[in-house]
Amino acid sequence: MKETTPMTMKDIARELGISVATVSRALKDSPRISEARRRMIQQYAREHNFYPNAIGEALRHSRVMPSKIIGVIVPEFTHYYFSSILTGIEEAAIARGYYIMVALSGEQYEREVRICEMFHRQKVCGVIVSQAKDTKQYDHFQRLLDSDIPIVFYDRICTGVNASRVVVDDYMGAFNAVSYLLDTGCRRIAFFGSPMQLEISKNRFNGYKDALLKRGLAYDEHLTRICDNRRDAELITPELFDGDYYPDAFFAVNDDTAIGILYTVKRMGLRVPEDISICGFTNGQRAVVCDPMLTTVEQRGKRVGEEAVEILIDKVEGLTPFDKVEKRIVRTRLVIRGTTR
Repeated sequence: MKETTPMTMKDIARELGISVATVSRALKDSPRISEARRRMIQQYAREHNFYPNAIGEALRHSRVMPSKIIGVIVPEFTHYYFSSILTGIEEAAIARGYYIMVALSGEQYEREVRICEMFHRQKVCGVIVSQAKDTKQYDHFQRLLDSDIPIVFYDRICTGVNASRVVVDDYMGAFNAVSYLLDTGCRRIAFFGSPMQLEISKNRFNGYKDALLKRGLAYDEHLTRICDNRRDAELITPELFDGDYYPDAFFAVNDDTAIGILYTVKRMGLRVPEDISICGFTNGQRAVVCDPMLTTVEQRGKRVGEEAVEILIDKVEGLTPFDKVEKRIVRTRLVIRGTTR
């Protein structure tokens, strides 16, 4: 016999042609909903064996939270940015009486799906997630939302589901960085970025390209590579110096990639920044231990984590409606150091 999927408030809302918020209020006997409508919604829920989320029910009838565990999915721990976001998440959660359960997706879609299933079984009160690079299907995220488990995306947002998100201003961060390289006399600026299915990659690439176009410089696809880690940067960078036309600057999607470029061009006998300027994107600890120190875009990861927690807990505690989608942007700033002129 095929197992049926439990009905959710979203299902009820869709069948009755009303909002999820209206269903939620009716099931709480809220006076904001007319008595006739409340009875109609409650009767429909009973007839279809709807059972509200256990956490939500307990929150409605008690001031004591039965679950104060937030599930957090991190793609990888090697980047300073993700560890700084995690610091912000944990500190902000503890300040409001919550704890976090952290899981590593390892940039793998299948693992991400299993983590979401585990979080559901563990009855976390919400999930904060940055999606894996190869995630192209989003059913596992939608299932959490359909089960009344709120989600907040950070950094790598998912456009396939309607959920809140916190991101840095990737476009302007890239635009300002490339504009600065142009101000210092660079004209052949290479771009090393992540796969373009990721929103952050698109936004940083568009910022890079628009900065060039604003100065009347044509975009050159031969100076663009999909490369977002140090190992690949050390392999790919020499390719751009084959021939007579080569870059005089690099803008990289993160600091690790930028540092890979830096050490490669130095091994090739080029001077930084006299011959080649380099700019990264993160402003992690590695940016100040390389020689010369790295010019980079500061992402303010800790603030991203704090904002994500604020949005999520406000939903869990009913301070904001479950179906309200919030989009917050954390501003970046360019930190100028020794790898640029």
